[in-house]
Amino acid sequence: MQSPGRQMRIAVVVLGDLGRSPRMQYQALALADAGAAVELVGYCEHPVYPQVRARSDIRVHCLAGTGHGQSRGRGYLASSILRTIRQHLQLLRTLMIRLPPCDAILVQNPPSVPTLPVALLASRLRRARLIVDWHNFGHTILALKLRPGHPALRCYRWLERTFGRRGDGHLCVSHAMRSVLAEQWRVPDARVLYDRPLQFDPPVGVTARHEWLDRLEVPPPDRDRTALVVCPTGWTADEDADLLLDAMTTLDRAIADRPGTRCRIEVIMTGRGPLREAFERQLAASRPAHVYIHTLWLEHDAYRGLLRAADLGICLHRSSSGVDLPMKLADMNGAGLPACALDYGPCLAERLHDGENGLLFHSGDELAKRMLELFEEHAPGNPRLARLREGVRREAGDDWLRGWQREARDVFGLG
Repeated sequence: MQSPGRQMRIAVVVLGDLGRSPRMQYQALALADAGAAVELVGYCEHPVYPQVRARSDIRVHCLAGTGHGQSRGRGYLASSILRTIRQHLQLLRTLMIRLPPCDAILVQNPPSVPTLPVALLASRLRRARLIVDWHNFGHTILALKLRPGHPALRCYRWLERTFGRRGDGHLCVSHAMRSVLAEQWRVPDARVLYDRPLQFDPPVGVTARHEWLDRLEVPPPDRDRTALVVCPTGWTADEDADLLLDAMTTLDRAIADRPGTRCRIEVIMTGRGPLREAFERQLAASRPAHVYIHTLWLEHDAYRGLLRAADLGICLHRSSSGVDLPMKLADMNGAGLPACALDYGPCLAERLHDGENGLLFHSGDELAKRMLELFEEHAPGNPRLARLREGVRREAGDDWLRGWQREARDVFGLG
């Protein structure tokens, strides 16, 4: 517990790009608001959010290099081992030497190795509490790249389970994940802390929306019948970008087969990642007439502005574990934007209710069908979208800080 008159110091550790780790930046902000001094550790490939930069009680410590390497293929395992050894030494030096003594170390999992073993060692040597924030299970992500039963996969799972459950406190992103931790990992006390928006922003007006359509070179006469769709993606193996391309090709043909349909759809895929280049090569070969896909990298404020201007969000997350929840759903919720999400399992029902505050689909054909139903007669004030937006507003719930105060504050021993 926090001693009277003494400020707690907490390290927040991400063995990934801080700029693309919204939940851990939100953790840092919540801890600072609760009175702690925060040491934020991770790779600095992209800038952290302005709210983080503005805080004098949050210090950012950049790890050298990048948090990613070869994504798959020949030599993947060897390069991963070498990278892990380098990360192990660098992270241990940071936690043991570069940082001042901390009362607690909060680590994001995954990645599990070397984060969990190093953080556990540092916490014991420096007499700090170790708190694990379970976003997903690292071994399930590794399983997307290695064959079932691979020795490295079995070893990774053992390390994740052995070191992860020795944390002094545990947070996780869903009740489904909490059940797995309790029943299979002997972690009975994990606290569910849902991803939530840092703040709620109302949809933008017509002028800001037209600015996005101008950027996409949509002719002024087509603006009112154009649907603006955003698809945030990290371009990783647990997101099905090919499904979107197939769906939009099917949708384009369906609109062309209905001469009376006056509809144009502009889809913006945001983000950067290892699979983007291959997707863009496929995209360049397409010849759409009604449905256009664009790939853009947007800084945080521009991304939020796009969510507020869009008519619909698409979530392609195909969970590796079946029990995590994608942060992008919280981003859309914060902008009042209905989501159309790939249904990967019952876990999604914890936050998205089909036909009420969003839509679900199981295949590319079903996504095309649901979008045609939404946008076939698209015009300002689209009643189908209006009903979904009302559902988003009705079920919005708390913002991040209110939820954190209720669900996570006491895990850190903050008074």
